[in-house]
Amino acid sequence: MTDPVHALQSPPAAAGPLAGVGVLVTRPVRQAAPFAGRLAALGAAPIVFPAIAILPPDATAPLRAAFAALAGYDAAMFVSANAVEHGLPSPGTWPQRLPAYAPGPGTAEALAAAGIADVRMPTTSYDSEGLLALPELQAMAGRRVLVLRGEGGRELLAETLRARGATVDCVACYRRACPTDGTGLIEVFAAGRVAAVTVTSGEGIDNLWALVDAPTRARWRGLPTFAPHPRIAAHARSLALQVIETGSGDAGLVAGLVEWAAHNPHPR
Repeated sequence: MTDPVHALQSPPAAAGPLAGVGVLVTRPVRQAAPFAGRLAALGAAPIVFPAIAILPPDATAPLRAAFAALAGYDAAMFVSANAVEHGLPSPGTWPQRLPAYAPGPGTAEALAAAGIADVRMPTTSYDSEGLLALPELQAMAGRRVLVLRGEGGRELLAETLRARGATVDCVACYRRACPTDGTGLIEVFAAGRVAAVTVTSGEGIDNLWALVDAPTRARWRGLPTFAPHPRIAAHARSLALQVIETGSGDAGLVAGLVEWAAHNPHPR
């Protein structure tokens, strides 16, 4: 991936609570576009730099085998919207009796948009811990669960369900990679175009940190970094970044940015 920094193609709104604020959007490409659009509608000037490239898995045979065996599972869990994008079988082949689980609203919306009728998600925290708190996932003896995730994903979900008696198959439907060129990112920081940074994973933070030079890291530390989950916020703080922890998902990030801008009248 070469110099992937770009601004939203459509111009931001002339006015709004984020008017003129340059917001660095670091979500993967597919999720970045709608989020950047929401920011632009509020007047922000989104700058998109996907901190993680989403690629096909190295081996596709396990995913094909999982598709063929879907009818034998009692639950299917998608760890992210990327898992939905890359881990769904052909349209019309999803078993009606098979519930799909999502860790948060973004993944749940992606499943619903794909035509999955029975989508379930946490009522506590929007993460694996929240999923595992669902009452229906406590006694799992004799149940088969499919977990669709990226290569090298967290083991908490699978390990906990196995401890509760389930048979769990984890299948990688995509892999994550670090962008290879941070030149454009360094340039937008140096030009003063970035007033706020949004991050949505610890891995993405590490990728960005590795791509930029020492002066850019210093500039980043002088700006607010918005994180929608305590674990992500803690990771950002470990790099001495100025972290503002928000509510979950895009909605939480937007609300956090608007609140911050209201108390910082000249963040441009």
